[in-house]
Parts: sequence; structure tokens; C-alpha cells
Amino acid sequence: MITLEEFKKAELRIAEIEDAAPHPNADRLYVLKIKVGEERKQIVAGIRLHYGIDELKGKQIVVVNNLEPVVLRGVESQGMLLAASLGDEFAVLTPDRRISDGAAVK
Repeated sequence: MITLEEFKKAELRIAEIEDAAPHPNADRLYVLKIKVGEERKQIVAGIRLHYGIDELKGKQIVVVNNLEPVVLRGVESQGMLLAASLGDEFAVLTPDRRISDGAAVK
């Protein structure tokens, strides 16, 4: 269990995927260029088996915006997208209507 105060440390934001490319060193990963308000970032996401590049461009997603950057198979990731899965089911979390990228998720 985590406390509410611990959960509040995660900065969840709406981001828009501006570009997506296959990760050069991993079959299941994409390198996504995202826009979070005025900020542009790069994240590495393990969604390649579930989404095509054309499905991702322009898609709004929910990201953990204040995650410490990590290098995944040689590529820096500056955040994490949120997704749900159960068995073979998989879905990236998205807002139910368009909202400005950078909007806080509460």
C-alpha cells in the first residue's frame, strides 16, 4: 500500500504523440516523441506489438511526466505512458475527449 501523499508525487499529464519510430535495439519498443504543454520529450514504450505507427501519431495519452529519465536499450526515456492489460487485452490510456496537452490528470 502507498499513501495518498506518495501517490500525489506522480505528475500525471496529457501528452500528444508527435512522432513514433521503432526502437533500434528492441522488437517490442517504440521511441515516441511527445508534447506535454510547451515541453517536448522522448519516451520509450513497450507497445509495438499492439499499435502501428500511424495509429499513434496525434494520439493523446496519459504520461507520468516527472519520472526520472532512464536509458532503455541505449535510448533515453523521459517519462512513461500509462496502459492497461489483462491477458491478451491491451490499451493505452487516453482521455475520452480532446483536451489541451499538458493538462493535469487528477
